[in-house]
Amino acid sequence: MSSPRILECVPNFSEGVDPDVVRQIVNAMRVDGVHLLDYSLDRDHHRSVITIAGDPGPVVEAAIRAVGKAAQLIDLTQQTGVHPRIGAADVVPFVPVSGITPMEVAILARQAGLQLWRRFGIPVYFYGGAALRPDRVQLEDVRRGQFEGLREAVLKDSSRRPDVGGPELHSTAGASAVGARSFLIAYNVYLAPGADISHARAIAREVRASSGGMQGVKALGLIANARPQVSMNITDFRLTPMPSVFANVERVAREHNTRIVEGELIGLIPEDAYNADEAWVKVIPNFDPDEKILERKLRNPLAWPEDQ
Repeated sequence: MSSPRILECVPNFSEGVDPDVVRQIVNAMRVDGVHLLDYSLDRDHHRSVITIAGDPGPVVEAAIRAVGKAAQLIDLTQQTGVHPRIGAADVVPFVPVSGITPMEVAILARQAGLQLWRRFGIPVYFYGGAALRPDRVQLEDVRRGQFEGLREAVLKDSSRRPDVGGPELHSTAGASAVGARSFLIAYNVYLAPGADISHARAIAREVRASSGGMQGVKALGLIANARPQVSMNITDFRLTPMPSVFANVERVAREHNTRIVEGELIGLIPEDAYNADEAWVKVIPNFDPDEKILERKLRNPLAWPEDQ
């Protein structure tokens, strides 16, 4: 018996303060065949992350509608936060869960990007498995300069122009990075009292792949919730398992005379990445695997929020 075709999408929006705005974006994704698995807001990052999954076609349509709603509601010229961003709907990654190949996901991502321009006039950069150019595989290369820098760069440098639409960015919604990728784990750790942003930045620099650290690990040091935080994306948890990530960050923190006091998971993780006895899980307050593991949420999705 073949596996059901299930596609996940985890769009990130540049709004983490107003829950009503996020609720409207979530409800724009209410399409038959699509399940709402998770959503959260982060005031300091000024960012929200939503996870949906289901039949590939409806999931793509739901993501397109959410980007359009975000463009109506979010004005990047009035938005600031500690997280890098180029768009109201900053990044729209599609992830194969079952019954669908990475190549099929890349094609769907490109189709979605084309629709964002045709329907809403939002320029698109393709990244990850959907990238059309080798210099756009990495999301951080696409986002270089953020919204403010990119809107100037596209007018002067043809190499920075979008893959679809433009060349100018949308005046208030910027551009969206649309991609195809494997599972990504967004995991943050907070440092002990007495540490500051310089500690977080130094630790992030040592552990991230781009500085010679762990493969498949991206990291930033910043202040979130008035505390120093090492914010990480683990792009291949099989290549670099979560216990190794945690142990290495813990070791580097000790070398900088601080320690990890709390962990935070943004979005969901696959069952294969989870072990209740591991230290990286134990430092997350009130961690509930039934609420944070993708396969379990697929069996028991969230109710769509009530309109207010």
